[in-house]
Amino acid sequence: MADAGRDDLPDLALRLGDGRTLQLPCKRHPRARRIKLSVDERGPRLTLPMRASLRTAEQFAQDHVAWLEAQLAHLAIDAPEPLRAGVTATLPLRGEWLPVRWLAGRINRVSLVDGELLFERRGDSDAATRRALRDFYEAQARADIARWLPQHAPALPRQPSRIVLRKMSSQWGSLAPSGVVSLDLSLVLARPSAFEYVLVHELCHLIRADHSPAFWREVQARCPHWRRERAYFHAEGRALKARLRALT
Repeated sequence: MADAGRDDLPDLALRLGDGRTLQLPCKRHPRARRIKLSVDERGPRLTLPMRASLRTAEQFAQDHVAWLEAQLAHLAIDAPEPLRAGVTATLPLRGEWLPVRWLAGRINRVSLVDGELLFERRGDSDAATRRALRDFYEAQARADIARWLPQHAPALPRQPSRIVLRKMSSQWGSLAPSGVVSLDLSLVLARPSAFEYVLVHELCHLIRADHSPAFWREVQARCPHWRRERAYFHAEGRALKARLRALT
């Protein structure tokens, strides 16, 4: 097929059961071994191996229309509420939902005071309001990391060169060859023990770059409950990422 080596594929026009047409994004991936249809908070997408034909991919998607419709309906029901200035009454932080008090202020700023979030807002810019919440979440995440890092860093063969917080689509963390640790900002919405597990996981990659039994022994020594935390992300991970995207 002429399209066999391209990764910039056109969307597929997929006919749904109710007669609507869905534009399904398609992309090739060099590590894909089979055609995969997936749905998350960003919407549906189809991933193809490098040599799979578009005709085969289209047939695969059509054969799974019923599953796709069920996933889209489930996602619509579970879609989190966006941040609404002056209206949003609670916000997630560290596995809890905290009350929000909206105040007029000279700057856009969020503060945590006695278990309550004080949201000062200047003007009516939604973008500035969302940015203030993102800045607050990042400051809270860095405070948690600063509390945990001294417990784990001394025994490492080398220190992380930097820790970066950002929105990540599927991963929770990664370690670059340069020693930069990237962590998903939505971890600050999770329970603290789960956040700490991800940090420990990435720090252990400074000892072992693989996921061998030796690597997991390093994780076990620092985080004995890691299996419980991994199960937590399997159950709650998609919702955590969706909440952060909706709010910031």
